[in-house]
Amino acid sequence: MPGRLRSASGSGVAEFTVVTVAGTIARAIARAIGRVMSIVENRKAFHDYFIEERFEAGISLEGWEVKAIRGGRANLKEAYVVVKGGELMLIGAHIAALTTASTHVHPDPTRTRRLLMHREEINRLIGMVERAGYTLKPIDLHYSKGRVKLAIGLAKGKKQHDKRATIKEREWNREQQRLLRSHGPAGRSRETA
Repeated sequence: MPGRLRSASGSGVAEFTVVTVAGTIARAIARAIGRVMSIVENRKAFHDYFIEERFEAGISLEGWEVKAIRGGRANLKEAYVVVKGGELMLIGAHIAALTTASTHVHPDPTRTRRLLMHREEINRLIGMVERAGYTLKPIDLHYSKGRVKLAIGLAKGKKQHDKRATIKEREWNREQQRLLRSHGPAGRSRETA
């Protein structure tokens, strides 16, 4: 919200901008350095699936949903993407309405939302899902040029032994980092150095 402020000498008027939300600053910084700012991540997707390819899709949202997403009230944990009538639909994503939502709007937090992509991309994804046995999982919600986008992963399911191998590898990497921190790069203990 722009405002006016008198200078100390009283002769001129200086323009200033009041920033009321910390998220506005974070979005401005992310835009300045060119990074995509993630709103919500679906970490369970990486645990349960091998993500082989990523795609970005727009989402058909209502006004209250955009406000709720900007407020961080979205959840993708139980969400999945299906093909219906040649279109991609996001099912099971939970977007909780803000308490300050209008009283004449009756929000449905888990409604089916249409995903927006180019026809060639949709046809390619449909072919992979129907013929090659892949599935489509939502990976994260993020901002791209001021609009809310959904990252979709072309995924294959992990078996139980694959999940255990991933956990074992992650624990080994943590152990290596812990050992490097405690012994330093030269292999000596920090206590003896």
